[in-house]
Amino acid sequence: MKDVNFKHTEDTLFLEEEHIILKEQLKKFVETEVKPVAQKWEYDGFIPREVFRKMGSLGFLGITYPIEFGGSEMDVRGSVVFAEELGKSTFSGFAIASLVHTDMASVHLLNAGNKEQKDKYLSDIVSGKTISCVAVTEPHAGSDVKNIRTKAVKVGNKYLINGSKIFITNGVHSEIYFVAAKTSDALQQSDNITMFIVRKDNPGLIVNKQLDKHGWRCSDTAELFFQDCEVEEADVLGTLHKGFYAIMQNFQNERLVMGAMAMGEAQAAIDCTVEYVKQRDAFGGKLWEKQTVRHKLAELQSKVTAARYMVYGVANKVRHSIEVIKEVSMIKVLCGELVNEVMYTCLQLHGGTGYMTGTEIERLTRDARAQSIGGGATEVMLEEVAKRM
Repeated sequence: MKDVNFKHTEDTLFLEEEHIILKEQLKKFVETEVKPVAQKWEYDGFIPREVFRKMGSLGFLGITYPIEFGGSEMDVRGSVVFAEELGKSTFSGFAIASLVHTDMASVHLLNAGNKEQKDKYLSDIVSGKTISCVAVTEPHAGSDVKNIRTKAVKVGNKYLINGSKIFITNGVHSEIYFVAAKTSDALQQSDNITMFIVRKDNPGLIVNKQLDKHGWRCSDTAELFFQDCEVEEADVLGTLHKGFYAIMQNFQNERLVMGAMAMGEAQAAIDCTVEYVKQRDAFGGKLWEKQTVRHKLAELQSKVTAARYMVYGVANKVRHSIEVIKEVSMIKVLCGELVNEVMYTCLQLHGGTGYMTGTEIERLTRDARAQSIGGGATEVMLEEVAKRM
């Protein structure tokens, strides 16, 4: 018998009640705690620490983490909801800073850390007291992780890390860094990388400078140097020489949430553009009255909805432990390119207004450009798909 009291929406096709409650909580947080003040974060290039602590107190920074560390133990769909709603905030620098902490950096500790390491750090990470970043990318190695040059040499019962990293989101103000370094020259390239835990107060870690960026301006991005950065054996994260596989494993989660974030951005752009063209007078009427305008926005909405369904569909496969490397690579291509297509058209429909700094659509357009670059460039992702065809 049909349950007449149950309200069916498109979200109930993919989500449980806990995910829908999370979505509503995130919407409220974005409207009250982000949108009214985040323009200042753009100018400062920094998100105040109290914002992350507030997010931690609301349970947003431990959505998929164990209850014993303050998390909610949701499946990956919780992360996708988180990413999509932050993408809708129109401040994508805030979104990516949060997602790097929750779904790109600290997950290395969650996935590979031993009991002592988790007990030491995870509760503070989930509460927002400790913010994390992951340091893999180098001036000569981005998606080509096997060719990183940073090295960690064992001296007695310690390791000395030397090298540099670049484009590290949260790298200026993080308290904990998960760092990839080569630990052997004798093994195959995929078997010579190890992940290390490095704390901010380590004298061998040097934040050389905060990088200025085209978009994602309220997230801090760093160039890092490691000069005889001394770490203990206890700071080896996971299995020695197996860091490459840990990085590759987490790339799937990173690319999935970036796809969700991109579709949140795209939806926000469409929504604000529909509102604008319904109010904008031109040629004797509202822009919305022009069929070509309505049809173009309807076409974009169709594409975004289809891509969003793919993101949630693949998230459902992930929670059932089905391999999704090809599908996630497709998502990274599809969403990374589509969000930029949406932004181009939406800014065009705003006319000169859209080109003005400080408007939602101008900021969204700037920020979206990174989606086809960061986390695996479109060209790299296409090759991942092609290898599996």
